[in-house]
Amino acid sequence: MIVDHNAHDHFRIHTVPVVAMISVAVISFLLTASVSLGFFDRVAVPSELRAEAGVQVAASRELRFFDELDGTVRVEDATSGAVLASYGPGTGGFVRSTARSLVHGRRIRGIGAEIPFGLTLWDNGALTLSDPTTDKTVELASFGDSNRAVFAAMIEKGQQ
Repeated sequence: MIVDHNAHDHFRIHTVPVVAMISVAVISFLLTASVSLGFFDRVAVPSELRAEAGVQVAASRELRFFDELDGTVRVEDATSGAVLASYGPGTGGFVRSTARSLVHGRRIRGIGAEIPFGLTLWDNGALTLSDPTTDKTVELASFGDSNRAVFAAMIEKGQQ
């Protein structure tokens, strides 16, 4: 079979998608450059903002997270060993994902579970879960009131 290429056959690119893609790339570059050059502030760092505002620790607790064989996640006070919460399979999704994320950060760095996680309630109402071994923190209010309340209950349990 002989293929006859007609001189009128040509490949056509629609200009609207190309212009849109180039526009997104240019805008992204300009925004990045404007932050790098100081026209816009960089991302706020909660610990720096707290230090500038003079926010103090209102309460804190050291936690340990345990993944049971049956899929239950158990949260214990690292000092007393008291069980603060227990979440069976299909429950406690936010606690599970948050704890597993922090534990994963330790695991990939070869860090064990010897040092507990810190849960801090600040006097401005903010709540932070932190890992002192990796310097990772989770600002719990960022995930909504109901998710923050789950960890706030862990701070309050046994301190009444």
